[in-house]
Amino acid sequence: MISTPFETELYRLLTTFFDRHDYILLADRKQFRKTTPSGFQNVILTPTVYTDETWLDVNFGCRNQQVEQIAQQFLNNLPGYRNDANTLILSIGKYNDIRHFRYRIQSQEDLEETCFQIESFFEQTGFPFMDESVRLAAIDRLLNDTPTQPCKFLYNQTHRFFKGIIAARLNDNAYFGGLADCYRYLLPKNGNSTVEIINFERLLEYLVYYSAN
Repeated sequence: MISTPFETELYRLLTTFFDRHDYILLADRKQFRKTTPSGFQNVILTPTVYTDETWLDVNFGCRNQQVEQIAQQFLNNLPGYRNDANTLILSIGKYNDIRHFRYRIQSQEDLEETCFQIESFFEQTGFPFMDESVRLAAIDRLLNDTPTQPCKFLYNQTHRFFKGIIAARLNDNAYFGGLADCYRYLLPKNGNSTVEIINFERLLEYLVYYSAN
């Protein structure tokens, strides 16, 4: 995939910063990514170009390989996307509880200021959050602490049910059974198909007998 002139300049301005934190640019995936022992952390940059301005959305999160190896067997993701699936993902705006937040860029000065703000966010908040959330216990907490409420750490709430219950099982969450019943109840209310509900039941059966050894 060819980068637009805007993306090329955006990557040029941010590469030194992310390189300093061991993130490499994957331009074809529109992201900077850092490999971790349990998967990866990434920052995804999504510009929307209009005639006289560009709006930039910045998402970030992590992948836990252990969670995803199980989850992708039961979700309907296309095979080509499974190795790149995030376990947690949210935008800077969503993290800060600011609805519809994006960076508005109309000039080179705007772009440079936006890059400065992005770097400041990750230096102060984003990187510490990702370093913590890549841990299995943190994923369990973030996905399962308020099971009856929408979770802001994943856009797809169906994936939240599947990945949340996997994280609970892998983390030996004492409330695994209650979470399973809760998500089983919420799946049809979330508008999930019969196939997805059946796959969730298959997943629960798999997890009951799952052993990492």
